Amino acid sequence: MQPGNMIANLFAALLLALVIGGVFLLFGGPLWPQRHAQMIVLLPIDTMATGSVRKACIEPCLPARFDLKLAPARPQG
Repeated sequence: MQPGNMIANLFAALLLALVIGGVFLLFGGPLWPQRHAQMIVLLPIDTMATGSVRKACIEPCLPARFDLKLAPARPQG
């Protein structure tokens, strides 16, 4: 191979690398999406606050019967 061909191939490779690098810099998005931690802190359940409907109860006051029409339907599956 002649020295002129080697220099021309080197310049062509450098030009190609610069074009590809320029495209990445111009459009600027990361190749892989950044991962963000999604932490959920579960607090302990206070049965007196969640189950009671009246403040006069010492134990959790639950209704005697439930209206099942208000409950969401079970998913088919």
